Amino acid sequence: MEAQGSGLRRVFILAFCVAGIWAAYIYQGVLQETLSTKRFGADSKRFEHLAFLNFAQSVVCLIWSFLMINIWSDGGNGGAPWWSYWSAGITNTIGPAMGIEALKYISYPAQVLAKSSKMIPVMLMGSLVYGIRYTFPEYFCTLLVAGGVSSFALSKTSSKTISKLAHPNAPLGYGLCFLNLAFDGFTNATQDSLTARYPKTNAWNIMLGMNLWGTIYNMVFMFGFPSAIGYEAVQFCRQHPEAAWDIFLYCLCGAVGQNFIFLTISRFGSLTNTTITTTRKFVSIVVSSLLSGNPLSQKQWGSVIMVFSGLSYQIYLKWKKLQRSPKKRKST
Repeated sequence: MEAQGSGLRRVFILAFCVAGIWAAYIYQGVLQETLSTKRFGADSKRFEHLAFLNFAQSVVCLIWSFLMINIWSDGGNGGAPWWSYWSAGITNTIGPAMGIEALKYISYPAQVLAKSSKMIPVMLMGSLVYGIRYTFPEYFCTLLVAGGVSSFALSKTSSKTISKLAHPNAPLGYGLCFLNLAFDGFTNATQDSLTARYPKTNAWNIMLGMNLWGTIYNMVFMFGFPSAIGYEAVQFCRQHPEAAWDIFLYCLCGAVGQNFIFLTISRFGSLTNTTITTTRKFVSIVVSSLLSGNPLSQKQWGSVIMVFSGLSYQIYLKWKKLQRSPKKRKST
C-alpha cells in the first residue's frame, strides 16, 4: 500500500509539473506573439522594442531567484561566485534578444520551429571542432529536423500571417533564430563548466548569477545613452498600460515556468523535462495556429510533424542510452 501511495504521489507531481510548464510557457508564447503583432491604443501603435522584454525578464527573474534562494535554500553558500557568470551573461543577453527580435520578421510558429533545431549547431560544432563521432540514428534525427525546418521556411506563408508582421523578412528572421541557438550553445557550455567546478551550485544560483549580469548588460544597452531604446519602451508602456501589463505577465510566466522546470529535473531528470518542453513547443504551434490566426498550409503542418518526429526520436535514443547504462554498471 505504501509503495502504491508513493507511486500515485509521483504521478500526481509529474502531472503537476506538466500542467505548470505547459500553462506557463504556452501562455508566455501567446503574450510574446501578442506583443510582437498587436497594435495598441487609439493610435494603433506597435510595440517595436521587443528586446525590452529580455531586460524586463532578467529583472523579474533576478528578484524571483533572490527570493527563492532566501526562502527555500541555504542562501546559496558554496555555489559558483556571482562574478563567474559574466561571460555566460553576455551570450545569455544577446541570444534571447535575437530570438525575440526575430518575431518582427517571421511568425511565432516559424520561430518556435527554428529554435527547436538546437541539435543542428551542437552536432556541427561537435563534429567539426571537437571531432566527435555521432551514430547513424543521431544523424537521421538531425536530418529530419533540418529537413522540416528548411521545408517550413521555403513554404509559402499565408498573407494573413504576413500582414501581422512588423517587417516581414524570412532570411533575417531565421538568421536571428540560428544566431540565438549559437549563443545559447555557449551559454549552456559555460553553465555546465561552472557546475562542474562548483558542485554545490544549484538552479537558483545559476538563475541569480545569469540574471544579475543580464540585468546589468541590458541596463547599459537600454538606458546607457540619451537616445537608447529603453526610454522609448518605458514611454510606450506609460501611454499603453495594456502593453505594460502584458510585459509583466510575460515575465511572470517565465519565472514561474523556471520553477516547474527545476522541480521536474530534480524529481524526474532532464530527459523527462526535455520530453515535456518538446511537446509544449508542438502545442504552442497548434495554439498559435488556432487562437492567434496563423493558418498553416498542409505542407507546413507536414514540416512541423517532421521536426517533432526527429525530436521525439532523439528523446527515445536518449532513453535507450539511459536504460543501457545501469546494465553496464551491473556487469562491471
